[in-house]
Amino acid sequence: MTQTYSEPRASYAPSDDFAAQANGTVELYRQAEDDRLEFWSQQADRLAWATPFTEVLDWSNAPFAKWFVGGRLNVAYNCVDRHVEAGNGDRVAIHWVGEPVDDARSITYAELQDEVCRAANALTDLGVVAGDRVAIYMPMVPEAIVAMLACARLGAMHSVVFAGFSASALRARIEDAQTKVVVTTDGQYRRGQAVPLKPAVDDAVAGLGETNPVEHVLVVRRTGIDTPWTEGRDLWWDEVVDSASTEHTPDAFDAEQPLFLLYTSGTTGKPKGIVHTSGGYLTQASYTHHYVFDLKPERDVYWCTADIGWVTGHSYIVYGPLSNGATQVVYEGTPASPDEHRHFQIIEKYGVTIYYTAPTLVRTFMKWGREIAFAHDLSSLRLLGSVGEPINPEAWRWYRLVFGGDATPIVDTWWQTETGAAMIAPLPGVTACKPGSAMGALPGISAKIVDDDGNQLEPGTEHGEQPSGYLVLDKPWPAMLRGIWGDPERFKETYWSRFAEQGWYFAGDGARYGHDGEIWVLGRIDDVMNVSGHRISTAEVESALVGHAGVAEAAVVGASDESTGQAICAFVILKAHHTDLSHEQMVEELRAEVAKEISPIAKPREIHVVPELPKTRSGKIMRRLLRDVAEGRELGDTSTLMDPGVFEAIRAAR
Repeated sequence: MTQTYSEPRASYAPSDDFAAQANGTVELYRQAEDDRLEFWSQQADRLAWATPFTEVLDWSNAPFAKWFVGGRLNVAYNCVDRHVEAGNGDRVAIHWVGEPVDDARSITYAELQDEVCRAANALTDLGVVAGDRVAIYMPMVPEAIVAMLACARLGAMHSVVFAGFSASALRARIEDAQTKVVVTTDGQYRRGQAVPLKPAVDDAVAGLGETNPVEHVLVVRRTGIDTPWTEGRDLWWDEVVDSASTEHTPDAFDAEQPLFLLYTSGTTGKPKGIVHTSGGYLTQASYTHHYVFDLKPERDVYWCTADIGWVTGHSYIVYGPLSNGATQVVYEGTPASPDEHRHFQIIEKYGVTIYYTAPTLVRTFMKWGREIAFAHDLSSLRLLGSVGEPINPEAWRWYRLVFGGDATPIVDTWWQTETGAAMIAPLPGVTACKPGSAMGALPGISAKIVDDDGNQLEPGTEHGEQPSGYLVLDKPWPAMLRGIWGDPERFKETYWSRFAEQGWYFAGDGARYGHDGEIWVLGRIDDVMNVSGHRISTAEVESALVGHAGVAEAAVVGASDESTGQAICAFVILKAHHTDLSHEQMVEELRAEVAKEISPIAKPREIHVVPELPKTRSGKIMRRLLRDVAEGRELGDTSTLMDPGVFEAIRAAR
């Protein structure tokens, strides 16, 4: 299989064939514009309600919203039972692929229903009732999804904690939420090796002292490694869940029943427990998954490469896809285990049609080289997605070419833990996409880019200045967070105080309009550097660096500078065929590239060629730690890094 670049284009429209069969049409925008609340009422009607809602939105106590007032539903019923009742019990819900090669199984909706009912009955026997909190600290195994759905079935809140987090991070979340039960595994696979996980739970719980709320730890046998045990508290999943009844009648809960807590790990201070509720969250997760990914549940095979420890895994592995009756791939392992062909082999084997991943993984694939992808048949792919951070245009075009044969639409999605579901994204059958732009707010969503005083910015001219500003959401949306657990004042201060007079939610991101009115997200405001009074986005500088033929990956941070306020520091990984250039020659080329693409003012003060970048196991670059390196500080918390030893290599390279 070979591909060649066509000439890069300013925009990429959907093909006539794709547009003709697309779920989403221009009519969606018209409906939402004509009557926004009626539009959301229609989206809510895609779900099964035990009691119909009587009011779409109660915004009388802003910023605390109530959506679909008076309505009652069960989230797990909507994700599992109703598909079985509709005659689709034999449809595969999950093609699960373990990290060890040949470790795989497929689970139908009927089988998933049995598993969720068993788990709900087992949790009930352990004393879990509606309103309780259950911590889930697990790798990407089917039981993790079953545990989430079982909690939803009971009206209990799950608090999923990424299995790469430390015992102290887990302890903080257990303590804050006062979780009654922890669900975990004996261990997990990391790059082919079985490593313990349960001991971290023991350490976390031991540190809680007399205020320990944990009554039981439920443990899935995943690796078979020796596992420490506390009699009376610890229970094996297979001994408790597998023997439970498959008969369970789900109760209907109020639309505002809390569904889950998900903690955002700030750089400092206490983590924030983001609260999401049931009716509004599920409505928007289901709606966006159906239209943004153009899902045809009868024939598509969907794969989101995220982890359930993050909101992407909640919305676009569990609740969005399952509410739509999707067949999906869930992969336990890392992209390079046992080698760099793994993702492409999975796409080929299962005939994946929709693939949703992070820009950092796309850039990793770029670093490995397109030959790996071209060794496989990827012709089943018909839609690609991007999530997690702005994708630079070069990576966007590479992704489209190498994965999509230079024909497949890409949906670049902007959203947050706090928004619950996608907010800004193209509709793949409608939007002519510009590489690197998430384009515009989805139907039913309202977003603006404003200046310090809240005045809306205007699109720039094609060749003129396009000022950046603050990205705000000026109208409530169904999947919006309902607060920070136990701290309503922090909720108001964190998200609503910057533009309190206008009543707007401030997303924390900078953005600018393109000359056609499309939105270019520039990353976190604290990732917008102020160099001699010029606001320069780290994402823009990174994009310029990666645009150089020799750069595989780049991370940019701002460091204090006496003369300019902030200076730009870059860390780059070179492609193999450029490592023989002298350091001085490469640095000068890269500085010139940035000057050409952005401005001479944006040229980095320092460019460090490094062998690796510090990343979490989910692939997110830890720029906070690179700032520590750039400013010569002691490193902050490195517990979430995939490879804490990476900093020795960075220091050696400097």
